[in-house]
Amino acid sequence: MFGLGKPKQVTETEADGEIERVYHEIKQSLRVTGVNLNFRTWAGYEKFFPVMWDAMRPTVETRAFEEAADQVRAEAARAAETLGRLDAASQVQLGESQAYQIKAALDLYHYINPKLLVFTSAVKLALNGEHQARGESRAGTLELIERGVPARMYPMEMVSADPDDERISRLFDDIKETLSLSSINSDYRTLALWPDYLETVWGKLKPVTKREEYKHSSDRLREAARDLARALPLPISLTRRQVEELGEDADEIIKTTEKFEQLLPSLVINVALFELDWRTPDEAVKSPFPAATRGGGETRQGGDR
Repeated sequence: MFGLGKPKQVTETEADGEIERVYHEIKQSLRVTGVNLNFRTWAGYEKFFPVMWDAMRPTVETRAFEEAADQVRAEAARAAETLGRLDAASQVQLGESQAYQIKAALDLYHYINPKLLVFTSAVKLALNGEHQARGESRAGTLELIERGVPARMYPMEMVSADPDDERISRLFDDIKETLSLSSINSDYRTLALWPDYLETVWGKLKPVTKREEYKHSSDRLREAARDLARALPLPISLTRRQVEELGEDADEIIKTTEKFEQLLPSLVINVALFELDWRTPDEAVKSPFPAATRGGGETRQGGDR
C-alpha cells in the first residue's frame, strides 16, 4: 500500500483473533456497517492495530468525538455547495429501488467519512507527540453516545477492488490515477454496484477535482479536522515509542497514517457533492444518523483511559 512496502490489508472475511475483535468493536463504537480502507490497511500491522484501537476507543465513544465529526461534515457540505451541484443523478435512468439504495449508500459514507478523518488526524497527532495537552487537563465528565449500527444504515457492500467487469475496472483505474490513490476506496467500490451511476457521477466530479477551489477546500477541511482532533477531551495513550517497542516500523505506520489524512478530506467533500444531488444543503450539513446518549446518561470521567 502507498508504495511503502506495507503488509497487505486485511479484509473482514480474513480477520481473526485480535483483528476480528477490533473489527467488531469498530462497527459498534463508530456505528457503521463495515470496516473502511484505513482500518483494513492499519490491520496489516498486527501488533500495532489493536493497541492503536484500544487507545482510541474511549475517545470515539464520546459525544465530543461525534460532534467533531459533525463539524467536519457540515464544513464539507458547505464547501460542496460552493463548488456547485454535479447534477449527475438526473442523467441516469434509475428505478425507485436503485435510487433509494444509492441514497442510503451515500448516507452511510457521508456519516462515517468525517469520523474517519478526525480519527486519523488524532492518531497522527498522537504518534507525532502532538496530541492535545489541553485534553489531559480537562476536568469533569464526558457524555457517551449509544453503541451499535443504526437500524436503517446501508450495509457496506462493495464490488471487488479488482473487478472482472472491464468498465468498472477502467473507472477504478481512472479514479485512482486522478486522485492519486494506491487502492480504491470503499465508497467507489460500493457505488460500483450501480455502474451507470458511478460512471456518470465520476464524469461530473473529475473536472471539479482539478479546480484550485476544490484543492483549497480540501486543505481547509484537513486543517479543521486537525484542530478538532487536538481539542478532543480525552488523552490518547499512543506514542511512537510504544510502536517501536511492539517491533513495528513506526516511520512506515506514520507515513501511512499521514497519507490517509492527506486523502480523506477530498473523499469527504466528494461524498458531500454526491449527496447534494439527493439532499438539500440544509439536510447535507446534518448527520444522517444522529447518535442518542448512551442508556442511563452514562458518562466517562475526563481523566479515565
